[in-house]
Amino acid sequence: MALQPLALWLALGTALPSWVLAGLSLGVVFAAFSAAMFVVGEQLFPSPPGRRSDEDGQGQVRRHEEIRHYLDDIGERYAENHPVGGHSVAFYLPERDVAVTFDAQAFFDIQGAGIDAVLCEHEMPGHHLGRRLPFEVPELEWEPASEPDAVERAFRALDLSPAASTDEVRDAYRERVMEVHPDHGGDEEAFREVRDAYTTAKEHAD
Repeated sequence: MALQPLALWLALGTALPSWVLAGLSLGVVFAAFSAAMFVVGEQLFPSPPGRRSDEDGQGQVRRHEEIRHYLDDIGERYAENHPVGGHSVAFYLPERDVAVTFDAQAFFDIQGAGIDAVLCEHEMPGHHLGRRLPFEVPELEWEPASEPDAVERAFRALDLSPAASTDEVRDAYRERVMEVHPDHGGDEEAFREVRDAYTTAKEHAD
Protein backbone atom coordinates (compact mmCIF):
# COMPACT_ATOMS: atom_id res chain seq x y z
CA MET A 1 0.00 0.00 0.00
CA ALA A 2 1.43 3.38 -1.06
CA LEU A 3 2.25 5.82 1.71
CA GLN A 4 0.47 9.17 1.74
CA PRO A 5 2.76 12.26 1.62
CA LEU A 6 2.41 12.93 5.37
CA ALA A 7 3.05 9.31 6.23
CA LEU A 8 6.06 9.31 3.89
CA TRP A 9 7.45 12.46 5.56
CA LEU A 10 7.01 10.87 9.00
CA ALA A 11 8.72 7.73 7.76
CA LEU A 12 11.65 9.77 6.46
CA GLY A 13 11.75 11.64 9.76
CA THR A 14 12.38 8.43 11.64
CA ALA A 15 14.93 7.21 9.08
CA LEU A 16 17.04 10.39 8.69
CA PRO A 17 19.37 11.88 11.29
CA SER A 18 18.02 14.90 13.13
CA TRP A 19 20.69 17.22 11.68
CA VAL A 20 19.54 16.35 8.13
CA LEU A 21 15.93 17.11 9.04
CA ALA A 22 17.00 20.39 10.64
CA GLY A 23 18.87 21.37 7.46
CA LEU A 24 15.88 20.53 5.26
CA SER A 25 13.56 22.51 7.50
CA LEU A 26 15.87 25.54 7.46
CA GLY A 27 16.08 25.32 3.68
CA VAL A 28 12.29 25.44 3.39
CA VAL A 29 12.12 28.39 5.80
CA PHE A 30 14.81 30.36 3.91
CA ALA A 31 13.16 29.66 0.54
CA ALA A 32 9.82 30.96 1.84
CA PHE A 33 11.55 34.01 3.36
CA SER A 34 13.36 34.81 0.09
CA ALA A 35 10.13 34.58 -1.90
CA ALA A 36 8.39 36.89 0.58
CA MET A 37 11.26 39.42 0.35
CA PHE A 38 10.96 39.54 -3.45
CA VAL A 39 7.24 40.26 -3.18
CA VAL A 40 7.76 42.97 -0.54
CA GLY A 41 10.66 44.47 -2.50
CA GLU A 42 8.55 44.83 -5.63
CA GLN A 43 5.88 46.62 -3.60
CA LEU A 44 8.35 48.95 -1.87
CA PHE A 45 10.58 49.59 -4.90
CA PRO A 46 8.44 49.37 -8.04
CA SER A 47 10.31 49.06 -11.30
CA PRO A 48 10.82 52.40 -13.04
CA PRO A 49 8.08 53.09 -15.58
CA GLY A 50 8.81 52.93 -19.25
CA ARG A 51 11.10 49.91 -19.25
CA ARG A 52 8.39 47.45 -20.09
CA SER A 53 6.76 49.74 -22.64
CA ASP A 54 10.16 50.47 -24.19
CA GLU A 55 10.49 46.77 -24.83
CA ASP A 56 7.15 46.84 -26.61
CA GLY A 57 6.51 48.13 -30.09
CA GLN A 58 5.98 51.80 -29.30
CA GLY A 59 9.30 52.22 -27.50
CA GLN A 60 11.17 50.37 -30.23
CA VAL A 61 9.65 52.56 -32.92
CA ARG A 62 10.71 55.68 -31.01
CA ARG A 63 14.29 54.46 -30.58
CA HIS A 64 14.56 53.49 -34.24
CA GLU A 65 13.32 56.93 -35.23
CA GLU A 66 15.85 58.66 -32.94
CA ILE A 67 18.73 56.58 -34.31
CA ARG A 68 17.54 57.21 -37.86
CA HIS A 69 17.60 60.97 -37.23
CA TYR A 70 21.01 60.75 -35.59
CA LEU A 71 22.53 58.83 -38.52
CA ASP A 72 20.99 61.32 -40.95
CA ASP A 73 22.46 64.21 -38.94
CA ILE A 74 25.99 62.79 -39.07
CA GLY A 75 25.62 61.94 -42.77
CA GLU A 76 26.00 58.19 -42.36
CA ARG A 77 24.38 55.86 -44.90
CA TYR A 78 22.43 52.95 -43.40
CA ALA A 79 20.04 50.11 -44.13
CA GLU A 80 17.33 49.13 -41.68
CA ASN A 81 16.40 45.58 -40.69
CA HIS A 82 19.37 44.32 -42.69
CA PRO A 83 20.62 40.71 -42.60
CA VAL A 84 24.08 40.40 -41.04
CA GLY A 85 25.72 37.20 -39.82
CA GLY A 86 22.48 35.23 -39.83
CA HIS A 87 20.55 37.92 -37.95
CA SER A 88 18.38 40.86 -38.94
CA VAL A 89 19.94 43.94 -37.33
CA ALA A 90 18.17 47.22 -36.68
CA PHE A 91 20.71 49.26 -38.68
CA TYR A 92 23.62 48.33 -40.89
CA LEU A 93 26.20 50.93 -41.96
CA PRO A 94 27.56 49.56 -45.26
CA GLU A 95 30.43 52.02 -45.64
CA ARG A 96 31.72 51.11 -42.18
CA ASP A 97 30.65 47.44 -42.05
CA VAL A 98 29.04 48.15 -38.66
CA ALA A 99 25.85 46.52 -37.37
CA VAL A 100 23.63 48.22 -34.77
CA THR A 101 21.36 45.84 -32.89
CA PHE A 102 19.13 45.64 -29.82
CA ASP A 103 19.53 41.85 -29.64
CA ALA A 104 22.31 40.65 -27.33
CA GLN A 105 22.55 37.24 -29.00
CA ALA A 106 22.88 38.86 -32.44
CA PHE A 107 25.56 41.19 -31.05
CA PHE A 108 27.73 38.32 -29.78
CA ASP A 109 27.24 36.22 -32.91
CA ILE A 110 28.13 39.12 -35.21
CA GLN A 111 31.17 40.08 -33.13
CA GLY A 112 32.29 36.46 -33.28
CA ALA A 113 32.10 36.61 -37.06
CA GLY A 114 34.58 39.50 -37.11
CA ILE A 115 32.10 42.26 -37.92
CA ASP A 116 31.90 45.40 -35.79
CA ALA A 117 28.65 45.38 -33.84
CA VAL A 118 27.08 47.90 -31.50
CA LEU A 119 24.60 46.77 -28.86
CA CYS A 120 21.95 49.32 -27.86
CA GLU A 121 19.30 49.23 -25.14
CA HIS A 122 15.76 50.42 -25.76
CA GLU A 123 16.26 52.86 -22.86
CA MET A 124 19.21 54.53 -24.60
CA PRO A 125 18.45 57.89 -26.26
CA GLY A 126 19.29 57.76 -29.95
CA HIS A 127 21.85 60.56 -29.82
CA HIS A 128 23.98 58.46 -27.44
CA LEU A 129 24.74 56.05 -30.29
CA GLY A 130 27.73 58.17 -31.31
CA ARG A 131 29.55 57.20 -28.10
CA ARG A 132 29.41 53.54 -29.07
CA LEU A 133 30.23 53.67 -32.77
CA PRO A 134 33.73 52.32 -33.53
CA PHE A 135 34.70 55.34 -35.65
CA GLU A 136 34.97 59.10 -35.29
CA VAL A 137 31.66 60.94 -35.48
CA PRO A 138 31.09 64.68 -35.80
CA GLU A 139 30.11 66.62 -32.71
CA LEU A 140 26.46 67.62 -32.85
CA GLU A 141 24.53 70.12 -30.79
CA TRP A 142 21.68 67.97 -29.55
CA GLU A 143 18.31 69.60 -29.05
CA PRO A 144 15.82 67.89 -26.74
CA ALA A 145 12.60 66.83 -28.41
CA SER A 146 10.50 68.00 -25.48
CA GLU A 147 9.81 71.57 -24.46
CA PRO A 148 12.66 72.88 -22.25
CA ASP A 149 10.19 73.89 -19.55
CA ALA A 150 8.87 70.34 -19.34
CA VAL A 151 12.39 68.96 -19.06
CA GLU A 152 13.34 71.43 -16.35
CA ARG A 153 10.17 70.61 -14.44
CA ALA A 154 10.94 66.89 -14.66
CA PHE A 155 14.43 67.30 -13.20
CA ARG A 156 13.11 69.68 -10.57
CA ALA A 157 10.45 67.14 -9.53
CA LEU A 158 13.27 64.68 -8.83
CA ASP A 159 15.38 67.32 -7.03
CA LEU A 160 18.08 67.08 -9.70
CA SER A 161 19.92 69.43 -12.01
CA PRO A 162 19.44 69.01 -15.78
CA ALA A 163 23.06 67.82 -15.94
CA ALA A 164 22.26 64.69 -13.88
CA SER A 165 23.33 61.29 -15.19
CA THR A 166 21.00 58.41 -16.01
CA ASP A 167 22.05 56.63 -12.80
CA GLU A 168 21.32 59.73 -10.72
CA VAL A 169 17.89 60.03 -12.34
CA ARG A 170 17.11 56.39 -11.56
CA ASP A 171 18.28 56.70 -7.93
CA ALA A 172 16.31 59.93 -7.41
CA TYR A 173 13.20 58.31 -8.84
CA ARG A 174 13.48 55.40 -6.43
CA GLU A 175 13.77 57.77 -3.47
CA ARG A 176 10.91 60.03 -4.55
CA VAL A 177 8.55 57.20 -5.44
CA MET A 178 8.89 55.83 -1.92
CA GLU A 179 7.71 59.18 -0.54
CA VAL A 180 4.66 59.54 -2.78
CA HIS A 181 3.57 55.93 -3.30
CA PRO A 182 -0.12 55.52 -2.35
CA ASP A 183 0.76 52.41 -0.33
CA HIS A 184 2.97 54.58 1.88
CA GLY A 185 0.61 57.46 2.52
CA GLY A 186 1.10 59.31 -0.76
CA ASP A 187 -1.55 60.08 -3.34
CA GLU A 188 -2.13 58.90 -6.89
CA GLU A 189 -1.62 62.32 -8.47
CA ALA A 190 1.82 62.87 -6.90
CA PHE A 191 2.78 59.29 -7.73
CA ARG A 192 1.82 59.81 -11.39
CA GLU A 193 3.76 63.09 -11.56
CA VAL A 194 6.93 61.43 -10.25
CA ARG A 195 6.58 58.61 -12.76
CA ASP A 196 6.09 61.10 -15.60
CA ALA A 197 9.06 63.15 -14.39
CA TYR A 198 11.23 60.04 -14.39
CA THR A 199 10.24 59.16 -17.95
CA THR A 200 11.08 62.66 -19.21
CA ALA A 201 14.29 63.10 -17.19
CA LYS A 202 15.58 59.68 -18.25
CA GLU A 203 15.24 60.71 -21.90
CA HIS A 204 17.37 63.82 -21.36
CA ALA A 205 19.96 62.55 -18.86
CA ASP A 206 23.63 62.56 -19.84
